[in-house]
Amino acid sequence: MQIQRIHHVAYRCINAKETVAFYQQLLGMDFKLAIAEDKVPSTQAPDPYMHVFLDAGNGNVLAFFELPNSPIMSRDANTPEWVQHIAFELENLDALMSAKASLQAAGVEVLGPVNHTIFQSIYFFDPNGHRLELAVNTAKPGMLDELHRVAPDMLEEWDRTKRAPKHASWLHE
Repeated sequence: MQIQRIHHVAYRCINAKETVAFYQQLLGMDFKLAIAEDKVPSTQAPDPYMHVFLDAGNGNVLAFFELPNSPIMSRDANTPEWVQHIAFELENLDALMSAKASLQAAGVEVLGPVNHTIFQSIYFFDPNGHRLELAVNTAKPGMLDELHRVAPDMLEEWDRTKRAPKHASWLHE
């Protein structure tokens, strides 16, 4: 099998129209298409939905389902809210700071920028409670190669100990 790319990533939303407006107005995404059905195509279950698709750049598509007949949407209470998120890449630090200012001007609470050594990020939530990240790559030459080199050893150590391996501790020093 040869995966070509991610076709789309789909999440649930509370209100499709509000979600599209947020991603269009605050993140500049183009609203590509909508699909609405009264039955689920794969199962034929009667369950109306609105499925919206947004252009996240470079052929990446972010999609959402509004499901009016399903229980109220919530997040996994056993997973910290910082874990599950969608990260989008911006061109440079100026673009990151401009995005932060625009989001804050629109009343969105923004955390950061946070320096991860190989990238810097800001974090915020969409109207559905999905955590979003805007990131700018800041890795110096050789950093990503070194992280790639130590990744298998880190994973093996983590699997045995469930403690953070120190192979890449230089990221946060």
